[in-house]
Amino acid sequence: MTAWETVVAAIDTGDPQWVAERVLALGERERREVATLLPAHIAVAEERAHARELERVTRRERESEAAWREHVRRAERAGRTVHEYERWEWNTPWNRPWPLEREANWADSLRVAGAATIGGAAAVVAWLNRREFQERGDASGATTAILEGVLSARPAAWQEDFATRAALRLRPAPRRRRRPDETDALALAMLRRTGVVPPEHDPLVVAWVRRPPVREDPLLDHLLPRLFEAEGVGAVLRGERAEPPARGTWLATLKRLAGQGRRDLLLDGCVRRFLRGGEAADLRFFVRLHELLQPTPDEVSKRAADYLRLLPAAPGPVAEAALRHLRGLDHLDHADVSEALRALLFRPERKLVTAGLTWLDAVARAWPGDLDELAPALGYAFACESADVQGRAVRIAVKHAKRFTPVGAQALRDSFGVLPHQLGETLVAVFGGEAAEEPPEPFTPAELPAPRHAEAFPAPVTAPVELGPCWGGWESAELWLAGVVRLHHDDRDGLVAKLSEWRLGRRSHERPWLDVWQWCEEIARLILTGGSPAGGLPRGGAVSAPHLFLLRRWAEVHSALQDGALPPYLLAEPTEGTGHVDAGELVARLAGYERRGVEALPADLQQALLRLPREAAPEVVARARLLTSQAGRAAARWMDGGSPEPVTEVCWLASGRLDPGGEYRDDRAPADTRTPDLAPRIRLAPTGLPLVDELFTEPGWRRREGQGGLLPWWPYVMPSHREVVALHFVPHLLYGWPAQGAGPAEAYALALAEGPWGEGMALVPAFLLADPSWSKLPVVRAGLVVDLAARGDGDVEEIGRQLGLLLRRTWLKPGPVLETLESAAEQGAHREVWRIMTGFLPVFLPGPEERPHTRHTQVLAFALRAARWAGAQGPVPCVAEIAERRASNNFVREARRLHTYLT
Repeated sequence: MTAWETVVAAIDTGDPQWVAERVLALGERERREVATLLPAHIAVAEERAHARELERVTRRERESEAAWREHVRRAERAGRTVHEYERWEWNTPWNRPWPLEREANWADSLRVAGAATIGGAAAVVAWLNRREFQERGDASGATTAILEGVLSARPAAWQEDFATRAALRLRPAPRRRRRPDETDALALAMLRRTGVVPPEHDPLVVAWVRRPPVREDPLLDHLLPRLFEAEGVGAVLRGERAEPPARGTWLATLKRLAGQGRRDLLLDGCVRRFLRGGEAADLRFFVRLHELLQPTPDEVSKRAADYLRLLPAAPGPVAEAALRHLRGLDHLDHADVSEALRALLFRPERKLVTAGLTWLDAVARAWPGDLDELAPALGYAFACESADVQGRAVRIAVKHAKRFTPVGAQALRDSFGVLPHQLGETLVAVFGGEAAEEPPEPFTPAELPAPRHAEAFPAPVTAPVELGPCWGGWESAELWLAGVVRLHHDDRDGLVAKLSEWRLGRRSHERPWLDVWQWCEEIARLILTGGSPAGGLPRGGAVSAPHLFLLRRWAEVHSALQDGALPPYLLAEPTEGTGHVDAGELVARLAGYERRGVEALPADLQQALLRLPREAAPEVVARARLLTSQAGRAAARWMDGGSPEPVTEVCWLASGRLDPGGEYRDDRAPADTRTPDLAPRIRLAPTGLPLVDELFTEPGWRRREGQGGLLPWWPYVMPSHREVVALHFVPHLLYGWPAQGAGPAEAYALALAEGPWGEGMALVPAFLLADPSWSKLPVVRAGLVVDLAARGDGDVEEIGRQLGLLLRRTWLKPGPVLETLESAAEQGAHREVWRIMTGFLPVFLPGPEERPHTRHTQVLAFALRAARWAGAQGPVPCVAEIAERRASNNFVREARRLHTYLT
C-alpha cells in the first residue's frame, strides 16, 4: 500500500488521532506527495462519508422495521391491540437512540492530515480555515489537542510564525455562533505554547474571553489591557452574573486579579470602556465588573471628572452606576454638581430623571445660599414625559420655593408651559405666572354601525341527499338529528343508503359517550346494523347541566330507535338562527302528534319549550289551549305565562368556598392572596319539568369539567333565557385554560338572544373587555360594547360594576380596559362608555380606608375624558367624596377635575 493509500484509509476511519499517527510516520518526500493530493480529495472524502452514512441509516431502518413487525406479531399472538403511539416509544428495539458514529468525522481527519504534511505556516493556516471544514467535525476540543501535537513536531520558528498568522486570521464571530470554532482554540494554544507576543487583533481577544479563563495564563499580561478595548468582548460576556460570580467565570477571575495588584488597571479599563460608549447590552459585563470591584470614595474621587462625563449620554446602567458613586462624594464642586444635575434631568429615561431629582433634593438641603443655580435643572425635569416625574419635580419646587430669588423663580416660570395644566396651576399658586392652557381634546366619534343579526336557520332536511355531517356547529348537529328522525319515517331506505357512506369503526365507543358526534355514530350504527349498546350518559355532576341536556336529546333518539318508538319528526328543530322555535310552528307540530297518536319525547319537548320566544301572539296561545295531549297542555301553560323567571346573582368566593359563617364576602373588600372564584346563583321553584329544572339550577364553580367542545351551543339551548346561560358560562371565564372557556362567540350569541339582563349577562362582556388574551387589538375587544350600543340593549352600568369587581378581584389590569373603552368610544359608543364608567367607578375606586395607587389616578383621568366625550352632567357620589378630601396628591386632584366638570 502506498503512502497516499495509507493516509486515505486512515481518513476513511474518521479517527483524527489515527490519521496523525499514520502521517507523522511518513518521510519528508511522502508528506509532500500527500500534501499535493489532499485538496482534490476533499470532495471525495465527503462523498464517501455520506455514502457510508446512507448505508448505516438504511441498515438501521431495516433493523427497526424488523423489530417493529416482531413486536406486532407478539402482540397479536397475545391478543393485545397495538396502538400507533407505540411505534414512536423511545429506546425500544424498533426506535433505538442513534450513536455518534466516528466515521462521519472526515473533516477533522483531513485537517490533521494537511496540518502534518503541508510545508509553509501560511499554507497550513489557509488549509485549516478552508470553507469546506467550517461548522464540521468534532466540537469537543479533542481535535485541537491532536492538531497541537502535530504542529509541535515543526521547528520552533515555524510554530511562532504559525501562531501569529493563525491569530491574525481570526475573524469577528457572529453573536449567535452555532458551535465553538476550533481554529480559535488552536491559535490560542499555539500562542501559549510558543510564548510569542500576541498581535493586536480584536477577534483574538474575543476568542480568548469566549473560553473559561486559564490559571497562570501566559497570555494574561498581553491581553488583559486589551479586554477593555476590543470590540465584541462585551457581547460575549454579557451573560455572566455577578451576584455572586460563579467559579471559573471571567468576573470571578478578574475579581481575584484585582486583589493581586491589578485593581487600578481594571477600574481604569472599565471607566475607559464606558467613555468609549456602545450599546447597553454590550456594556453590561463591564458595569457588573465595575460594581463587583466596589470603588472606594478615594478611587471615585480620582476619576470624578470621568464619571461626570458619563452622566449626559452614557447608556442607562452606566449612568446609574456613575451617579451612585458620585453621590457618595461630599466635596464635589458646586458648578460640577449643577452641570451634572442638568445633564441627568435632561435625559429621557424616567428612572434616571427620578434618581436625579432625589439627588437634587438632597443637594438642595445642603446647598449654601439660594438655589437659583438649580432652577434650570428642575425646569428640565418638568419636560419629562412621565406624569409621576413631573409631579415629583413640582413637589420639590414647592418644597424649596422660599430659597429661589426672583431670578430663579423666573427661570422656573419659563418652564411652566411644558407641564400639564393642573401641575402648572400648582406652581402658579406658589411662584406666580400663568399655567399652560389645557387644550381641548379633539374627539369625533364614528357613527354606530348597524347591529348584528342572526343568520336565517337552514331549511329542514327532507331528502337523504340533503343530510350533511353531524359534526361542525350547532346548526349542523340540529339539522342532522332532526333530518335522521324525519328520514327514518319518510324514506328509511334512502337514509340507510346515505348513512352507508360513513366509515364507522368496528366497535362502539367506550362509554360514557361525552361527545355529540359519538352519539351520532352510534345512532347511525343502530340504523345500519341494528346493533348498538344501550346509551352511556355520564353520571350526574360529571359535566355541566347544558352539556348533559344536549346529550340527553341524542340519547333519547338512540333509545327510541332501539325501542321502535321514534316519532315522525322532532318538536325542537329550530326555525330561527338564534335557536328559537316559532310558537305557531310548535303548536302545529304538537297538533300533528295528536292526530297521529304520537307521544312526545321528554327531552325534545322540554327543549322545544326552552326555544319558544318570550311572547307568543294571542291567536297562537288560543290554538295551544285547544291541544289535548299532555305535551300540548304543557306548551299552552308555557306560552300563557308559565315560562320560568328565576332569581339570579353572581357572588365572589375565596378559593371556591364561602367565607366563615356561610356568608359571601363584601364586593368592596380588597382582593387578598387567596384565589378568587365566582359562584353563580339561580333560584327557581320547581316547574314540573325535570330537565328544565336541572338547567335552572346553580352550575357550581367547577372549572375543568369536560364540555365536549359544546360551550358555543349553550346560548341556542335557551335562547329566551340568556341570563341563565350566562351564569352557566361564569365558571368558565376566569379559568378557561386548559379547558375550553367562554369567549366572544358565546358573548355575541347571548347578545342576540332574549331575556332580561342580570349580573351574569353583564359579567361576560365585562370579562371580554378586560381580558386581552383573546385579542391584542382594542378595536376588536370593543366590538361587543359597540354592538350593544347599536342595538340599545343591555345594562351597561352593570357591565361597569362587574368590570370593577374583576379588576379588584383578579389579575386583570386597568390598562387594556381603558384602551378597549376608548376604542369603543371612537366607534360611536361614547355615551355607553360613560355609563359603564358610572357603574365602574364606585366599585373600583378605593374607599376612605384604602390607599390609592397610580392605576386609580389613571382611571379618574380617563373618566374625565369619557365624560367630555359624552357631554355628561351631574355628580358621581364616590368622585365627589374624593374631591372633598384635604389631600393634594394626583389622585385627589384628578377627582376634583372630574367633579368640577360634571357639576
